[in-house]
Amino acid sequence: MIDISHKKSSLRYARATGYLIATPEIIAMVRERKIPKGDVGSVARSAGIQAAKRASEWIVFCHSMPVDWVEVHMSLEDDRIAFTAEVRSVWKTGLEMEAMTAVSAALLNAYDMLKPLKENIGIGEIRLVEKTGGKSDMTDRFPENLKAVMLIVSSAKKSGKKKDKAGDAIRSFMNDQPVDLLDEIYLDEDEQVLTDTLTTLCERDKPDLIFVCGATGPTPRDITPKVIRALSDRLLPGIGEALRHYGYQRTPYAMLSEQMAGLRGNTLIIALPGSSRGATESLNALFPGVLHIFKMLRGRKSG
Repeated sequence: MIDISHKKSSLRYARATGYLIATPEIIAMVRERKIPKGDVGSVARSAGIQAAKRASEWIVFCHSMPVDWVEVHMSLEDDRIAFTAEVRSVWKTGLEMEAMTAVSAALLNAYDMLKPLKENIGIGEIRLVEKTGGKSDMTDRFPENLKAVMLIVSSAKKSGKKKDKAGDAIRSFMNDQPVDLLDEIYLDEDEQVLTDTLTTLCERDKPDLIFVCGATGPTPRDITPKVIRALSDRLLPGIGEALRHYGYQRTPYAMLSEQMAGLRGNTLIIALPGSSRGATESLNALFPGVLHIFKMLRGRKSG
């Protein structure tokens, strides 16, 4: 089974279709509700709705998930009965299987009700026709990769006394993003040094993105939030809120990290925790949604 614990919930939607081949005579009986076993449309709709809610019981690798809305529609054509299932939920993974399971159940129940009338009825193609939500809908694309710099604020890591696992996690994560990590700079927990380094990067090199990893806690040596707050032309509190919310769902210690972000010019500066787990969780919370800010910034510049 695929691990989806790192994913964020988003509004998901899926639509699937399928059809049952039948004679015009049978279709007329369905339309006039003269089928001996009852109203085909009502039974098939109920079966499809119930099946969508229990798709994980049928399909081995399908995740159990809350289904917020299901609808199953039946339409009568000249030589077939078509079913459409729609499913919507706010969750971590897609609803393709729920929609296709709903159509399958509707078709099987319709088949069961009609088979005594004619042996050569058959079930036609079942297919997914639409899905929305999730990572694929929130990924912005750029003509060229964005440029990023990583600052590691830790005297222990700078001196080599402590392995930089958080930096390793960031580098690995960026390999799958439209972001080129141009430089990595190790700094002591020194407020003036961090201030000068960020100022030089923003005014001279002007990368799109700067990660400041480490020194985000509540101790006197945790200077990263203070420096970012002082240097930013505009703080972006929503980013910090999203990071803490995501992290707190996984560990209560996330409340102790002052993760934040701000803009200096058109450079986005983001504070990340110094632990590898904290950095990874923060990146999962940020991407791909955070990339949309660069579309907004570039639109502002061109306008």
